[in-house]
Amino acid sequence: MIHTIHKSLYRAFGFRVASDIKLPELQGLEDENITADIVIERADLSEDWSRLAVPNRKTFVTVNRVMFQIADTATYCIQDGNKIIVSPMAGADEDQIRLYILGSCMGALLFQRRVLPLHGSAVEIGGKAYAFIGDSGAGKSTLASAFIQRGYPLVSDDVIAVSLAHDQTPMVTPSYPQQKLWQESLDGFGMENASYRPIFQRETKFAVPVPGMFHKELLPLAGVYELVKSDKETIQVDRIRSLEKLSILYCHTYRNSFISRLGLMEWHLNMTAGMANKIGVFRIQRPVTGFTAPEMVSFILSTT
Repeated sequence: MIHTIHKSLYRAFGFRVASDIKLPELQGLEDENITADIVIERADLSEDWSRLAVPNRKTFVTVNRVMFQIADTATYCIQDGNKIIVSPMAGADEDQIRLYILGSCMGALLFQRRVLPLHGSAVEIGGKAYAFIGDSGAGKSTLASAFIQRGYPLVSDDVIAVSLAHDQTPMVTPSYPQQKLWQESLDGFGMENASYRPIFQRETKFAVPVPGMFHKELLPLAGVYELVKSDKETIQVDRIRSLEKLSILYCHTYRNSFISRLGLMEWHLNMTAGMANKIGVFRIQRPVTGFTAPEMVSFILSTT
């Protein structure tokens, strides 16, 4: 049992989290007697970092431990799938510290627990999860927000946690009720940025809470859509077949550089092959210019 005395209690990615650090993005838990699945604590990692880190490399990885350092922010250690240790630097911004706890740290921890983290957003449509993956700036969160505008709840933003059920059905565990949206997306939806908090050092990207439009239960993953910008003037959707599915799922695995260093290449291949046999994978090519998210929603709904 992980002690939870004097720690704030939360739920994220299906886990009970006990944290020394306040995490207002997450759903709070009231029961002080819970057994936590994950503990987040502040501690001094300077000695460990000096001993283990390789010169000129900002990440140290072994089978059960990941350490990395972000300049002017903190050193982080993720170990055994149940602990995140944070060593903040003097004067570091709390928003910046949390950004890496909820992103890179959670991604590494999911790997350690043999849960696949996809880089993207997911929404609930008809009792199933649909994931939108792609490179940074592809429009994943914007598309998810367009679905939310149409009444379809958010399941996850940024990191999508996928596991396989006994029958090999891929299942998505909800993350927490918040999106990150760029100013141009807020403009497209007619949303005032004064209502939202800027993400640290990203003045035109904002944290957008969606507590009333968040799906809290486990869902089967029914489809994955890779978003790609193109020079085409119209939206084009293509079904991905055969081995290309595996390449896409690898490419858009969150922090995929960790896979081989954690000794998980075989696991990742088996995981994504199992997924590929159960779900549809599609590529959506959208125009580089223009606000096409609402149109893509209609396109996807007409084919699900």
